[in-house]
Amino acid sequence: MQKFHEYFMRLALREAQRSAEEGEVPAGCVIVEQPAPDTRLPAAVRVLGRAHNQTERLKDATAHAEMIALTQAAAAKGDWRLCDTILYVTKEPCPMCAGAIVLARVPLVVWGVSDPKRGGHTVFSILNHPGLNHRPQVVTGIQEAECLAVLQTFFRERRTRPNP
Repeated sequence: MQKFHEYFMRLALREAQRSAEEGEVPAGCVIVEQPAPDTRLPAAVRVLGRAHNQTERLKDATAHAEMIALTQAAAAKGDWRLCDTILYVTKEPCPMCAGAIVLARVPLVVWGVSDPKRGGHTVFSILNHPGLNHRPQVVTGIQEAECLAVLQTFFRERRTRPNP
């Protein structure tokens, strides 16, 4: 399953790179249908949503990659319940996105790099909170070095640029 997860994390990394190119915090998200047990080829899996951060572009604090991808996936499925999906995201979801993931009933969340300061799971335990009716399985560290590099490069370049 590792290679399978890596394939879709690379798609999420492409989205994160688009964010960086647009001056957005580089986070990318891809949501796919859960494959049948005998499916080994990622190309046989349907992508339901893919997005990158667009908060600056849309002037919208909720325009995180996960929120946009969740909306796309719900539209593709014709249902807000995303019970048979896998969500891939380059950076651990924030509390807002983690809450939306729980509400959408996503059963598996896979991310590259954790966020020890603002992570919806590692800091706030939203994805495994006992008071919530849904708790997705979590897989972390997929393509971690690549996901971290995109973030570090973005913020390093941002610090070296003169303020407008």
